[in-house]
Amino acid sequence: MNWQPSASLTVIRQRARIYNQIRAFFNTRGCLEVDTPALMPTTSTDLNIASFELPHIPHRLYLQTSPEYAMKRLLAAGSGSIFQICHAFREGEAGRRHNPEFSLLEWYRVGYDYQQLMDEIELLITTLSLSRCRFRRISYRELFRQSLQLEIEALALGDLRRHCERLVPGTDSDGLDADQCLDLLLAMAIVPAMRDYLFVYDYPISQAALARASAGDASVAERFELFYDGIELANGFSELTDASQQRARFEQDNRARRERGLPELEIDARLLAALESGIEDCAGVALGLDRLLMVLLELDSIDQVLTFRD
Repeated sequence: MNWQPSASLTVIRQRARIYNQIRAFFNTRGCLEVDTPALMPTTSTDLNIASFELPHIPHRLYLQTSPEYAMKRLLAAGSGSIFQICHAFREGEAGRRHNPEFSLLEWYRVGYDYQQLMDEIELLITTLSLSRCRFRRISYRELFRQSLQLEIEALALGDLRRHCERLVPGTDSDGLDADQCLDLLLAMAIVPAMRDYLFVYDYPISQAALARASAGDASVAERFELFYDGIELANGFSELTDASQQRARFEQDNRARRERGLPELEIDARLLAALESGIEDCAGVALGLDRLLMVLLELDSIDQVLTFRD
């Protein structure tokens, strides 16, 4: 029986060094380190994320896919800017770049918007990196325009389906909605060609998740993702702080779940109550630490950075 760690002791020591640097970075920038539960009675309603459910007496509990909801309750309580290094869990995610249990760095900056948060991510990664970093930024629409010569805002659903079948051979696009088509094109036709650090921002409002709509263009959300050579590293927003809009998005998620034959999930009433009590304008991001370690240490498999992968 193999009882040895998946990662080498050198990598384990490098992880400890990087964690210390992360804590020093946020401590010097006035962010409070917090700790929130991994088990809670509600979970994300996102259609693309599957949670581990643990039956429990007297009620069920879920392993959290992110500490986001709990951290926002702390923000509403007046915590100020906060960060957390934690484990998160997502069912059905396994492979060279995925593990069902993974490490996250999540932080929220009061008074920031998503552009300022991108600036801070650049500074953090440059601080942690042992080599020179090159960052670029491109809007979601411009990415499709430059990469695939598609004006996505002008395309009807039928056109999107035809482009999926043309650009992703073997695809059966029947039954895909517009966002599923865009996700497929992004993942299969665009991401593999990405190089260096690339921020993609201003996602369609239909993909806003917990981001607020852009003040200058209500058709897009103030959301970004960070990639490195096609590896998704981070997902961040200018946070939606309006409780009624957030409730409406949760309800829309559940309607979409019902249409796709997925179980509907209980809406997190405590998060909504926290938003109703008032939360300052802020921006937040979740950054996958295991994948960032792969990039920083120039490794090609998540197994090489996980202490144990059984």
